[in-house]
Amino acid sequence: MRARNRFCLLPAVLFLAIASGLVAQEEPTSPPGEPAVQAAVDATPAPSVPFDVDAAVEAYLAKQSPEEKARSDAYFEGGYWLQLWGFLYTVGVAWLLLGSGLSARMRDLAERVFRRRPLQTALYTVGYVLVTTLAFFPLTVYQGFFREHQYDLATQTFPQWLRDWAVALGVSAVLLALFFMVLYGVFRKLPRTWWIWGGAVGLVFLMFMLLVGPVYVDPLFNTYTPLEDPAVRDPILSMARANGIEVDHVYQFDASRQTTRVSANVSGFLGTMAIRLNDNLLERCSLAEIREVMAHEIGHYVLNHVYEMLVSFGVVLVGAFAFVRWSFERVRARWGEKWSVSGIGDLAGMPLLVVLLAAYFFVMTPVMNTIIRTNEAEADLFALHAAGEPDGAAEVALKLGEYRKLDPGPLEEWLLFDHPSGRSRIHMAMTWKAENLDG
Repeated sequence: MRARNRFCLLPAVLFLAIASGLVAQEEPTSPPGEPAVQAAVDATPAPSVPFDVDAAVEAYLAKQSPEEKARSDAYFEGGYWLQLWGFLYTVGVAWLLLGSGLSARMRDLAERVFRRRPLQTALYTVGYVLVTTLAFFPLTVYQGFFREHQYDLATQTFPQWLRDWAVALGVSAVLLALFFMVLYGVFRKLPRTWWIWGGAVGLVFLMFMLLVGPVYVDPLFNTYTPLEDPAVRDPILSMARANGIEVDHVYQFDASRQTTRVSANVSGFLGTMAIRLNDNLLERCSLAEIREVMAHEIGHYVLNHVYEMLVSFGVVLVGAFAFVRWSFERVRARWGEKWSVSGIGDLAGMPLLVVLLAAYFFVMTPVMNTIIRTNEAEADLFALHAAGEPDGAAEVALKLGEYRKLDPGPLEEWLLFDHPSGRSRIHMAMTWKAENLDG
C-alpha cells in the first residue's frame, strides 16, 4: 500500500514518511526465467510427489539473473544511505537556519507583516518551506530524477519532473501552513499538555493525508478515467463486492507518464471510496497478477488497515511530541539565547522542532516498518484467499526485484523493510499453494 510521496519536503518528514508506506503496491516487470527454471515453478507435480515449497521458492528466486540481483541490491541498499544522508542534511539545514539567525529574522518579519499570530505562523511556514526546499533541491533532484533514470525506473523529462515538483511544493506549502497554524496555536494555548494535543493534531493531519489526499491531491499529478475493459474490470468488481465493497467503477490513471512501476490502491471514505490502478499494471501484468494485486489492496480496505495504523501511529505521534517536550527545552537552554528562541511556541524554533521529530522517527524506523510490514503480510494472505492466485502473487513479488532487494537477511528485513521481502512473500504464496491447491 505504498504511494509515491508527493510531498517530499523535509519539513513534512514526520507525516509524509508515515504516509508513504500506506497507499499502493508497486511492481515493475522482470524477464521470464530459463525454461528449466520456469518448468520448476509452473509444473504441476504428480499426485504421488508432495509439492516442495522450498524448491518452488528457490526456483522463483532463480529467475532473477545475477546482474539483475546486483542492480536491485545496489538500488535498494543505496536507499539506506539516502535515508541517512537525508536525516543528516535535515540536521545541517536546521543548524544553519538557527545558528545564522535566519530563522529569527523570518519570525520577526512575519510579526511585522501581521498582527494576528495564526497569520504570522502561516507566513513563517511558507518562508520556511521555500528556504528548506531550495536547500534540499540538489539532493531532491538526484534522488527523485537522476537516480530513478539511472535505474530505468522513471519516464519523465526534467521539465515534466520539475512541473510535478513545483505542484508538490505549492500543495505542501499550503497544507503545512494550515498544520503549523493549528499546532502552534496548541503550543501557545496549552503550555502544560501541548505534547498530548500536538500528537492529536498530527494524527488528524495524517488522517487527512491518507483518506482525502488520494481523492483530491493525486488528480493534480495524473488523469483518472473509468476502466472500460470488462475482462479486467469485472473480476475486480466481483471480488470487491464479494468482500463487502459496493462499487460500480474501477479507475485507471496514467502513471506511465512518470514511472515504469505499477501501482494500485483502494482508498477514500464515505462517498469518496474508489478502486484505482495504473496503466503500467494493465500493460505489464497478467490477469492473475492484476487480480492478486487488487485483492491485496482490497484486503487493506476490508481489514481496516488504515484505521488500525492511525491508532498505532497516534501512539507513536504522542511519543514523538513527548520526546520533543523532553528534548526541546534542554537544547534551548544551551543555545536558545544565541538562536533567539524563547520557547516551544516561538516560531523561530520551528527548525529545532522539525529536527527533533526527524531524529525521533529516524530512531523509530524499525518500529514504523514493523507496523506497516505486519499489515502488508496480512493483506498478502487475504489476497491469496480472495484471488486464489499463488503463482500470480509470486510473480508480482518477484517483479519487485527490479528495485527492491529480494533476499535480505532477517535482521536487515526487520530493520529496514516496510514490506515483507520477496522471499517472504513467495514463501507465503507457495505455502498457500501447497495447502490449498491440488498441485
